[in-house]
Amino acid sequence: MNGTAWHARVECGTEVGAGFLVSGRHVLTCAHVVRRRDLAPVVVSFPGRRELTGIPATVAVHGGWQGRPTDPGDLAVLELDREVPLAPAEFASPGDEGEHAELIAYGFPKGYDEGMLASYRALPGPLISGEWAQLEALTAHGQPLAAGFSGAAVTLADGRVVGMVSAVAGGRDTRVGRMLPTQVLVRYWPELCERIPDSDHRPEALRRLYALVERAVAEGLDCAPDGLYLDAVGRFGPPLPKGGFASLSAAAGYVQWEVPDAVTAFGDRLRELLEAAGAPPAPPAAAPAWSPILVEIEHSGAGADQVTVEVSAYRDGHRRRVDSRRLPRSAVREYVQRRVDEAFEQLAPDAEELVTFVLPREWLNEPVAHWECGPEDSTPLGCAHPLVVVDRSRYRSGRLRHQLAKKWQKLDARTAARLHRVDCGVLERPPSLRKRLRDDDADLAVFSYPSTASRPHFEAGLNTPVPVLLWPRTGCTDPAHLGPCPGTDFLDELTATVARVPPAELPRRVMELRETADADDDPDGHWAKDVQLLWDDPRCFPPPAASLHSPVELNAP
Repeated sequence: MNGTAWHARVECGTEVGAGFLVSGRHVLTCAHVVRRRDLAPVVVSFPGRRELTGIPATVAVHGGWQGRPTDPGDLAVLELDREVPLAPAEFASPGDEGEHAELIAYGFPKGYDEGMLASYRALPGPLISGEWAQLEALTAHGQPLAAGFSGAAVTLADGRVVGMVSAVAGGRDTRVGRMLPTQVLVRYWPELCERIPDSDHRPEALRRLYALVERAVAEGLDCAPDGLYLDAVGRFGPPLPKGGFASLSAAAGYVQWEVPDAVTAFGDRLRELLEAAGAPPAPPAAAPAWSPILVEIEHSGAGADQVTVEVSAYRDGHRRRVDSRRLPRSAVREYVQRRVDEAFEQLAPDAEELVTFVLPREWLNEPVAHWECGPEDSTPLGCAHPLVVVDRSRYRSGRLRHQLAKKWQKLDARTAARLHRVDCGVLERPPSLRKRLRDDDADLAVFSYPSTASRPHFEAGLNTPVPVLLWPRTGCTDPAHLGPCPGTDFLDELTATVARVPPAELPRRVMELRETADADDDPDGHWAKDVQLLWDDPRCFPPPAASLHSPVELNAP
């Protein structure tokens, strides 16, 4: 015990836990060990030095633990009322726990005031919810983690600390638990980084970062941790880890240890978002909460005629896959009719459905809105439901998704969108059109000709973050001509119809236009008979969240 006299026993009323000395006056333990500190004093003893017993302490730092076993932030820093003449614990480098078979915890189960040792190992793999490493006993015998081990240092065989016991799973004989590894401990108390080897972090930068994270959580800041990370690391930084981040805190912790050069940039971007959110908010546009049914089509690589089609539905922001199949192009329509019908079963009863086709660029002019609902229902899909198309290349571009999300944030605060007409007879180079769309900050680009008539010009719109594109699927085949054409009438009619419609409502408004054209005595002569709507709001199609499974119910030891 001479070299590990820094192990501490922590008492708060009837609660007994463990802790460990990290400076002359500071002890780390779990927040739940001292949860009754308002009703009972906190006292700390060091069993390795019997004269250091019953030292009063106060909670100097609290990790924000909210009271449930699965709540994050179960950490407390105790400040002793006097400095103790002990060498504090030494830390191993983050990640060392995975390189060693045996880890030791020193706790105080009932009946053992002097303490007991428990031998465990940390399972490899990602942290559970970005917070905990799982511990499992090395053998079926010996001391299990139990009440009294909360806050115990988890050490290597040589005594260097790799984490802190925070929870045990299951009953009294269960030999599974959790620990907060050092990289998570530092998240809640940045000053600790000064004691951790291979830590290039400046404490002031970490204090600033986690103060901003805490403020963002407290204020309910609406921000995407994945996007914030990509902004901070830049174009040439490390890619987003598989599955993304479950929380803002997890993203900050990842940057802290994996991309330390981006700590300041991450904090700067978060501060900008907080300042922007602090401005008086504009009244949001009334918009339905769409529940998309997604039909994704892409080339399969098995032949020019073969495509892969996947149908899925979103419910409560979560994607539910219905089916996926490789098919010849000629079989796609019938397959989609069946699977879209099944996808409706995944939606909530009050959901506002939005049938969305994610298509390869050369399919964007496909008459999917005219596909029949089913063998026994000839109603066009685009007349029965709001239906939009999305360009698959944009759907896969992180750069454009980020830019489009920002554009929609602006659109939500506007009563009308900025509409840009692209007429026939305007002899403009595609790069010039792209620049005008950017300079005008266009929200809608309305073309007078089909997407197939001038691919370079149409792609100028697709490769610019314009959230909405509208065009007639049929009509003018040579937009370079001079003088009016049916496309001009289409632009005039459509501009007058959608100019004051909130962009979030456009899928429903275009459905109404299709219904009107379909019911017309001469539907082929109606200007809206072939209107195609590319409507692209990334917020409607969030990526699937990383699954976080806990096989057992957790209880604080």
